[in-house]
Amino acid sequence: MTKGRLEAFSDGVMAVIITIMVLELKVPHEGDLAALRPLLPTFLTYLLSFVFMGIYWTNHHHLLHATERVTGGVLWANLHLLFWLSLTPFVTGWMGENHFEAVPTALYGAVLMCAGIAYYLLQTTIIRAQGPHSTLANAVGADLKGKLSPVIYAIAIPIAFVNQNISDALYVFVALLWLIPDRRIESQFNETVGDTRRAAR
Repeated sequence: MTKGRLEAFSDGVMAVIITIMVLELKVPHEGDLAALRPLLPTFLTYLLSFVFMGIYWTNHHHLLHATERVTGGVLWANLHLLFWLSLTPFVTGWMGENHFEAVPTALYGAVLMCAGIAYYLLQTTIIRAQGPHSTLANAVGADLKGKLSPVIYAIAIPIAFVNQNISDALYVFVALLWLIPDRRIESQFNETVGDTRRAAR
C-alpha cells in the first residue's frame, strides 16, 4: 500500500469522526437564545474534541509526509490510532451530556491518553521501519511533547474524581501545547530535499 492511500483512508475516517461529533448538538425547538444555554456543555466538549481532531489530522499529515515506505506494522499502528480516535464522539457526547461529571471526564481523558500513546507508537513504528537516521527520526528527536502529553492525561484522569475543572484545564493545556502544527518534520523534510537537489547539481 502506498502512503497516499493510507493518508486518504485516515483522512476519511477523521472526517467521519468529526461529522458524528457535531450530530450531538441537537437543534432546540425554541427560537430564542435561552434555548441554546443547555447546549453549552455539549458545544464546549465538541469544540475541544474538534481541536484535538484537527491537531491529529495536521500532525498525521506531516508524519506521513516524512514516511518513505509503508509496512504491515505501520498499517496496524495506524489502525490502532484510528480506533482510539473513533471513540472520541462517544466520550465527547457523554461528557457534554452529563455536564463534565467525574466518570465521563475521566473516560474522556483515558481515550485521549490512549490516542496519544497510539500516535507515539505509530511514529516509533515508522522510524523503526526507516532507520534511526531517517528524515523522520532526525526531525522528531527526543519528542518531549509526544512523551509528556500521555503523562498529563494520566494525571488528569484521577483528578477528575476530585475536581473536574482541573482535569478539563489539563486537557485544554495539552491542546494548546499541540495547537501549532509540529514544523520539525516539515522543516527537516525540506532541508533534506534541498540537500538532495544541491548534491544533484
